[in-house]
Amino acid sequence: MPDVLVERFAEPAAFVRGLTRLRQNGLTPRGLLFLALAPDGSVHVGTPGDSERVTSIKVGEKLALVWPEQGRFFHFDAIHRLPGNFTLYNGDRRLKDPGDALEVAQIAASFLKGSNARNVLFGCTPHQPGSWLAIGRQAVALHELGFVEVVPVAQGLIARRQVDEHLYFLPTHKLVAGGRLGGSADDWDRVYGSSLGNILLLERRVLGDKLVLSCENGLVEVNVASIPNVYETLAVRTNGTMAVVGRIDGGAFAVTSGQKEEWGLSDLRPALLIGGEGDSLIELGRALQARGG
Repeated sequence: MPDVLVERFAEPAAFVRGLTRLRQNGLTPRGLLFLALAPDGSVHVGTPGDSERVTSIKVGEKLALVWPEQGRFFHFDAIHRLPGNFTLYNGDRRLKDPGDALEVAQIAASFLKGSNARNVLFGCTPHQPGSWLAIGRQAVALHELGFVEVVPVAQGLIARRQVDEHLYFLPTHKLVAGGRLGGSADDWDRVYGSSLGNILLLERRVLGDKLVLSCENGLVEVNVASIPNVYETLAVRTNGTMAVVGRIDGGAFAVTSGQKEEWGLSDLRPALLIGGEGDSLIELGRALQARGG
């Protein structure tokens, strides 16, 4: 795994200048490994120590990296650009505390736009999940409605709700509903119910119209191509302490682990890459069972 080089920017304006410099040196969204805020509002960016990995590192590899710094940091998990100039960002729900998370997320989204990228995913770190939908200078905390680990689909957003076995869907035309950004809880429709207990973690992006749901008693892969019609494609039983956060396209699964709680997984660890080319959830389930998961 590549070394992680962390740069500190005192405030968002310095972050803008830093990203401009890094882009001139060849950085793309693929090379943004971590993005975090310190309690003082400073911005900390992790990039590959080896410049040759800036454009070649894969998403699954990023999820397996270890944050090298000591101290208190509030991490972003993912930032997504949405149609209509909306921005979606997931991460530590304490990101609100320093006061500049929205500005930092919008700066990162602008960096994505300049690279013709729709999203950037960051390494795995332990925290209570938070999700925000933003436009301009306004942001709403979707986790205050219970919705976390929100993932874009072509027709809107999907999310899990804490202490719940269902997958929820918010169509694009309801991103602002009743004058409220993100709508109300009633605007989110149930589109799938897991038979393996509460959903504890969602994969961070849809890949090939499929998304893995990590549940109390196993893993479920669903197809979301025809959302709001969602159907299950594969399911395997596990003990619920291991979860899929991502995949290498056509290759390994990025699997994290943690302490199973009613609301999700606590003490989340950097992911392990498990499996190989062509492996399905069935092979992953067998590998996890062999590891005692």
